[in-house]
Amino acid sequence: MKIVVVIPAYNEEKVVGEVVHAAIKEGFSVIVVDDGSTDRTGEIAREAGAKIYRHIINLGLGATLATGLMAARRYNPDIVVTMDADGQHRAQDIPLLIKPLENLRADFVVGSRFLGKSFRKRDESVPAIRWFYNLFGNLITYFLFGVKTTDSQSGLRALNSRALEKINIQSLEMEVSSEFFKEIKNNNLRLKEVPIKGIYTEYSMSKPDLGKTQNLLTGVKTLFNLFLHRFTK
Repeated sequence: MKIVVVIPAYNEEKVVGEVVHAAIKEGFSVIVVDDGSTDRTGEIAREAGAKIYRHIINLGLGATLATGLMAARRYNPDIVVTMDADGQHRAQDIPLLIKPLENLRADFVVGSRFLGKSFRKRDESVPAIRWFYNLFGNLITYFLFGVKTTDSQSGLRALNSRALEKINIQSLEMEVSSEFFKEIKNNNLRLKEVPIKGIYTEYSMSKPDLGKTQNLLTGVKTLFNLFLHRFTK
């Protein structure tokens, strides 16, 4: 069974090599889409063994994932996995993630950090602000697209060849996470969630969070774009 891991990356030179190496160590082929990075992200990922696709300019997460899925189709994979480049996902969770696809029980699988967990019972490593942000994303995803999920913002996903053929990502930016659920609903794909553990390192937590103006504005923009996707496309 051919499995391809797609990693969207923007200025992740500090950790992308480790992320690529971990996925390759698990036996998977890796595609890194360098979204116009100004550092050595693409070079380091190539040295670690990934196939590299590059945007000349920074286009956003949605556009980068769309490029990654398009690139993956060239290799005729049975399964495609998406994972973040910042080290928040464990490559050793991928076998669990793809198992429902291998058993023909799902077309699309989401790795959930919150499956079966309340706020009080969440993994202590998950910052409270991330939990509430994800909960808000879950509610918006259900309101707009009618799909229930415990982790709408998870970047660790797996899809089979049918889902890969059907899903058509049009988002350019962060709203892509919820757009995947729109595509699942519109294409009658079977969705399943499996539990995973998120890794919150000092590096990943040093990035802007929801408490900062930049990300508050990003959140408002993301919500606006989701409404556009729901009511105009």
